[in-house]
Amino acid sequence: MEEIVGKMNKYLAIMDKQMEAVKEIAKDMRELIDIVENLPQNIPRIKDLVDQAKIDTISKLPPPSSVKAVRSFLGHAGFYRQFIKDFSKITRPMTHLLEKDTPFVFDEECMKAFEFLKERLVSAPILVAPDWSLPFELMCDASDQAVGAVLGWILLLSEFDIEIKDKKAAENVAADHLSRLEDPERSEIHEEEIGDRFPHEVIDFVEAEKQGMPWFTDLANFLAHGVVIEGMTTQQKKKFFRDAGKYVRDDPYLYRVGGDRILRRCVSRKEGLEILRHCHEGLTGGHHGHHSTAQKVFDCGFYWPSVVKDALEFVKKCDPCQRTGNISSKDEMPQNPIQVLEVFDVWGIDFVGPFSLSKGNRYILVAIDYVSKWVEVQALPTNDARVVLKFLKKLFSRFGTPRALISDRGTHFCNTMLEKALQRYSVTHCLATTYHPQTSGQVENANRGVKMILEKIVRKSRKDWFDKLDDTLWAFRTAYKTPLEITPYMVVYGKACHLPIELEHRALWALKTVNLDLTEAGRKRYFQIHELEALRDAVYSRSLSIKEKAKSLHDRRLKGLKEFKKCDWVLLYNSRLKLFGGKFKSKWTGPHIVEEVFPYEPLSCKTKLMVTLGK
Repeated sequence: MEEIVGKMNKYLAIMDKQMEAVKEIAKDMRELIDIVENLPQNIPRIKDLVDQAKIDTISKLPPPSSVKAVRSFLGHAGFYRQFIKDFSKITRPMTHLLEKDTPFVFDEECMKAFEFLKERLVSAPILVAPDWSLPFELMCDASDQAVGAVLGWILLLSEFDIEIKDKKAAENVAADHLSRLEDPERSEIHEEEIGDRFPHEVIDFVEAEKQGMPWFTDLANFLAHGVVIEGMTTQQKKKFFRDAGKYVRDDPYLYRVGGDRILRRCVSRKEGLEILRHCHEGLTGGHHGHHSTAQKVFDCGFYWPSVVKDALEFVKKCDPCQRTGNISSKDEMPQNPIQVLEVFDVWGIDFVGPFSLSKGNRYILVAIDYVSKWVEVQALPTNDARVVLKFLKKLFSRFGTPRALISDRGTHFCNTMLEKALQRYSVTHCLATTYHPQTSGQVENANRGVKMILEKIVRKSRKDWFDKLDDTLWAFRTAYKTPLEITPYMVVYGKACHLPIELEHRALWALKTVNLDLTEAGRKRYFQIHELEALRDAVYSRSLSIKEKAKSLHDRRLKGLKEFKKCDWVLLYNSRLKLFGGKFKSKWTGPHIVEEVFPYEPLSCKTKLMVTLGK
C-alpha cells in the first residue's frame, strides 16, 4: 500500500510541474494576443520578439566611407522606400555624393539622413510581426556564407512548397547589402580610418595615370614645395633634377620649356586627347597627318610626353582618314607565287574582249600552261558557259586532263554546267580572289601579250584580228621567255621551231635537206626526246629562282605584315575606282567583318552580302 501511495505522489508532482509549464505558455499566449490586437499601440514591443542581434546589424551599421558604400546602403534602404515618407527628400544629401565630379564629404546632413534611415529600417511598418497564413519570400545573397547558410537548412526547407529563383545583385539590393556587412557577432573588429590625403613622399608609389593623377605630379610637387620622392637611386635623382630644369611653375599651372624656348602648358593625357581631337578633326583641324597634328598641338602651346605617339594612333583610327587616299605598293600583302611541277598540270583561263566584230567573233578565250607558258586561244562570238565547256573539251583531248584550272569569278566560269563537267574530269577548279587579279597573273600576262601583238599587226579598221590570230599564236609560242630562258615551243617539243625565214635565207638545216641522212636525223631526235625531262627540270629550277627573287624584291618594300583575325573590321579597296575615282568619292567600302581567313591570306568578309576580300 505504501508503495502505491509513493508512486501516486510522484505522478502528482510531475503533473504539478506540467501544469505550471502550461500556465506559463498560456500567459505568453495571452501577451501575444494582446500585442497583435493592439498592434499600432504596441509596435515598440515587437523588437522584443525579434532576435536582437539582427536589429543590431542595422543599428550599429557604421557610416559609409566611400561612394560605393553609399550606393550600397541607398540600394538597401530604397527597397523599403514605399514605407518611408519623403524618402527622396531625406536621402538628398547622400545622393548628392553620387553625382559626377563631386568630392566625397560625409557631412552632418548626410549623417542625420543616415541615422534617420537606420531608425526607420528597425521600426514599423518595416519591422512587423509575420502573418503565418501568407506565403513567405526569402531573399538571400549568392555569396559563400549566404549560400552555405541556406544549404544548412535545406532538409527543413524541403518540407515546404518552395520555388527558388535567381536574381541579379542589382535587383536584390537588400540581401546584397546585408550580406556584405561586417559580422556583428565577431568579438573584435579592427577599424582604421583611411584618409583621402597622402603625404608627398607616398605619391611615387602610386601609378599616377591609373589613379587619375596627371603625369607631372612629382615635378609639380618638387617645384612648389621642394619635395623629392624617397627611394630613388642616384641615377634616377640625376635624371629627375635634369628633367625638373625643363619645367617652370606658374601657380596653378606647370609649363615646359621647349627647345625653341617657348613655354607650353603641361596637360594630363586625358585632356591632351581632347586637344588632339580638336587639332585633327575640329573646325581648324583639316585631318592632316600625325606629324602636322602633333605640331599643331605644340603650336597651340600644350605638351604631354606621348603627344607624337598619341597623334599617330589617333590618325590611324580616324575613320574619314582611312576612307580617303589610294593604296600603294607598300600596303600590299606578301607574294605567294604558284609553282607547278609538271607540264600541262595547271591551266589558267580567261576571256579577252569584247573587240570589234570580226567574222562573227567578239571575244578571245585564252588558256596558258603554268610551266611551259604554252598558250591556246579561240575566237568566240559570246562569252558564256557553253563555249567555255566546248573549248575545255578540245584542250583536254590534246594535252590531257589537268589537275587544276584557275579562273576568275565571272559567271561564264562559275556555273553549274562547268562545275559538273570539271567534277566528271576530276579537275580542281581554283577561283581567283575578288579584286585581286594577281591570282591569275599568268593568264593576265598572256592576255596582255596577245593583245599587244594583235594591236601591232591588225589593219586600221581593226576588223581583221580573227585572221591574224594564228600568226599571233605562232609568234607568242616561239618568243623567248625570260623565266624559262628558252621558248615555250622548246619546252613542249624539246626542239626549236623552224620558221619561214630560215628557208628563205638558207639556214644551216635548210641547206642540209638536200643531203638528208635519215639515220643521223633519227639519232638526233632520239637524244632530244630523252633530254626533254632534263630540259624541263632546268626550266622549273630557273622559274622557281626568278619567282623567289621577285617575291624578295616585292616583300622588301612592304610596310609590315598585316595579320587579320576572325571578326576583325576591315575596309575594302575598290580597285575599279583607282583610275576613275571621281571627285570627293571614297575608294574604300565597308566596314566589313572578317568571317574566315584562308591559307595564303585571302579573306572572306561579309556585310549585308558575302564579299571576298583579297589582301
